[in-house]
Amino acid sequence: MADRTVSESVQCPICLKGFTCETINEHLDACLLSSAAGSRLSEEGGPPLKKPRISDPVSSSPSTMARTNSSSMFALFKTNKGKPDVQADRSAVSTAVNKGTKRALTEPRSGIAATEGPSVLNGDTEKIINLSSLNKPLAEVLRPKTLEDYFGQNKVVGQNTLIRSLLDSQEIPSLILWGPPGCGKTTLAHIIASTSKKKGTARFVTLSATSTSTNEVREVIKQAQNELKLCKRKTILFIDEIHRFNKSQQDTFLPHVECGTVTLIGATTENPSFQVNAALLSRCRVLVLEKLSVEAMGSILNRALAALGIQVWGQGSTDSFSREKSNSNEPTIYIEQKALDTIAYLCDGDARTGLNSLQLAVQAQMNSLRANQSTKEGFTQQIVVTEEHIKEGLQRSHILYDKAGEEHYNCISALHKSMRGSHENASLYWLGRMLEGGEDPLYVARRLVRFASEDVGLADPSALTQAVSAFQACHFIGMPECEVILAQCVIYLARAPKSVEIYKAYSNVKACLRNHKGPLPSVPLHLRNAPTRLMKQLGYAKDYKYNPAFSGPVEQEYLPEELRGVNFFTWTPSEP
Repeated sequence: MADRTVSESVQCPICLKGFTCETINEHLDACLLSSAAGSRLSEEGGPPLKKPRISDPVSSSPSTMARTNSSSMFALFKTNKGKPDVQADRSAVSTAVNKGTKRALTEPRSGIAATEGPSVLNGDTEKIINLSSLNKPLAEVLRPKTLEDYFGQNKVVGQNTLIRSLLDSQEIPSLILWGPPGCGKTTLAHIIASTSKKKGTARFVTLSATSTSTNEVREVIKQAQNELKLCKRKTILFIDEIHRFNKSQQDTFLPHVECGTVTLIGATTENPSFQVNAALLSRCRVLVLEKLSVEAMGSILNRALAALGIQVWGQGSTDSFSREKSNSNEPTIYIEQKALDTIAYLCDGDARTGLNSLQLAVQAQMNSLRANQSTKEGFTQQIVVTEEHIKEGLQRSHILYDKAGEEHYNCISALHKSMRGSHENASLYWLGRMLEGGEDPLYVARRLVRFASEDVGLADPSALTQAVSAFQACHFIGMPECEVILAQCVIYLARAPKSVEIYKAYSNVKACLRNHKGPLPSVPLHLRNAPTRLMKQLGYAKDYKYNPAFSGPVEQEYLPEELRGVNFFTWTPSEP
């Protein structure tokens, strides 16, 4: 080390000693902390430190300035920028040392709940999370920090993959993470950040395209340039929802990604071929993350149960859990295995939805227990989360507002069923009862359009034309002139032949989608459109047979592999 020249080493701005580029960061942390301790000691009882006169460079030598201004230099590295004295010291130091090279180390934390809340189970010594005092979404608290806890994306970051080897060697390229919500895009970026910060190879900055301006991006890039010059550290810039940036904002990254000033990691739920500039896309590698499978969701939920101290009902003994309770009356929580399976199936590959649904169901039962039942001394209460509790938290119910009274829906139902039964007199009666009661004629006309397709269908395809024409005529002339038009359409539909073939076939399609277990199957690659080079490289439209190019029938699969051979016109849905 002594043989190195000054140009090959980096000088500490506090103690003025020379260090190599590999050891300067570690020394700076120790030197700054010791300077802070000395400053506090001086304030408590020791003699006050004498501040240098920055405005008079002649009266102070460089060595004296650097030694007596250690507290000011330490203020440069503080993350609290709100204090006036820190601002003054920082401006003074930047003028004395080197104008234009001030360094801001205000970096977002890669750990989601490392300091403010309980951490996830990384070992046997970690505390179990208490849901009653949790003030963050469970999905945020349990965000994985290592690739060992990152489930469901083995095709991208599994063992022996190219990206995994690059991450292990800290040779991180610029990436665009493309996938549906809750598949792990943000989590993967934070894992990369956590690994880089532990090894000291890079700093990590997080921005959201929904709330970040171009000036803020330029400021971060300027800080990255200074960081690279002073500490030889690269900057990883994570942009969430990068598709929210317009084309000109995305162009801001181009030269800095090109020269390596920043390593860009962008996350998007939209197709990057359309939402990301082609020039920026060519400088990044696109990682396609898939929906999480049911098995991956099971692993994620099991990890959550371990972190929360929740046991599956009927499996094992409660003595195996070492829950740390702040209150001896805290209930013991169980969950049915069927409830876990329901979460894995209903969340549709979205880990955020699955974990937050688990949190909602458990917290709801805990709050219900506190509100409805007082704890008896010496009595251990138990909470069992069932499948019904999970479905109740996940359901999306819409209560219809009956603004015209129950008779409004009774009459329209009677009209519909009378036409279905080809009873033209009853159909006219219920139509007249509605119109004379003040019903909106357009509402009735819309129902007739629906009836023409649902109950008549292909038995008389012109029925739909009659119904649409009636709706347009009612819209043109209104009541009372349009009443005869509605009457004509009602009689036509009542006399027309009936067929519910289309209605039943589409109902079977909906039942198939709702009863499907796990993530829905992907569109076969040969049926996808491939307007961009990236999509062609991913295999889109490969081996597709263009039917007009053949003289005879073409043998080609159009349904997903799981549904090949299904005939929805004769298919009978199975019980969920």
